[in-house]
Amino acid sequence: MMKNYVSALQKSAKLLGHSTGPTSTMVKHLTARSLCSAASKYNFETLKLSTPQPFVVHVELNRPDRLNSFNKRMWIELGQCFSQLHDDPDCRAIVLSGGSAKHFTAGIDLLDMLKLGQQLGEIEDTGRKARLFEGLIKLYQDSISSLERCYKPVIAAVHTACVGAGVDLITAADVRYCTRDAWFQVKEVDIGMAADVGTLQRLPKVIGSQSLARELCFTARKFKSDEALACGFVSNVFESREAMLKQAIELATQMATKSPIAVQGTKKNMVYSLDHTNQEGLDQIREMNMANLQSEDFINGVMAQQSKDSMPVFSKL
Repeated sequence: MMKNYVSALQKSAKLLGHSTGPTSTMVKHLTARSLCSAASKYNFETLKLSTPQPFVVHVELNRPDRLNSFNKRMWIELGQCFSQLHDDPDCRAIVLSGGSAKHFTAGIDLLDMLKLGQQLGEIEDTGRKARLFEGLIKLYQDSISSLERCYKPVIAAVHTACVGAGVDLITAADVRYCTRDAWFQVKEVDIGMAADVGTLQRLPKVIGSQSLARELCFTARKFKSDEALACGFVSNVFESREAMLKQAIELATQMATKSPIAVQGTKKNMVYSLDHTNQEGLDQIREMNMANLQSEDFINGVMAQQSKDSMPVFSKL
């Protein structure tokens, strides 16, 4: 039966104008277009981008003098960065880290909040103050959600402290790693506010426990790497930052060797299915695969599996 299926695929490939060799298309694409380094393509003030491996982009938070705390510029640039990586054919997987800073992030930059206070002080009307807050909160929400909306898998690599907005940020990632000395804190109630950019929505789903999620959010208590691993918040703990980044980049590299149509379609459907019924998720993936199963990636992938060849090198998407 499998031989007949592969034969049918080969015929389909010819009809669609695809090569029946698993790697020929990619060879042509690599000859025509070389990979462009993220360092030369992107220039952000609060983020540093690099390309440690083909199709892997390393995004580093880059405010070490402020412990990678979130100011307005970082909020804006995070949204811009992941929106652009979403469409970047040279990016297939992303590692997000705290770079060289002492902590992954200290959360919201309180100096930035003081500036906001001064701005609010110049507005007397309550309705107009509320309108200012509405715009800012929406900006910050969209910034965090850009990780989730980006079709490329995002691996968060956390060292030492990950506070407040940092928890919002990494709950929107696909995979979370941390170092042994890492600790996490949903800090917002300690500064008189409810978290409003993603933690309350995503954390219960990430750890699968409403009880623990509410305990953490109501008390703002710290939870360390061992508890984070036990509850499923992170999937791996490492003894050093170097070991963590090495493994994160290796994982991203492995993802980047797979079909970009397959991986990105998988993320799209998994994110969609979080907030929809099983049947709605099935309906969406069926509609997606009506087109995706006609791609050269599927044809070449099946043929490589059948012939026991190494996986094909897939062309840019």
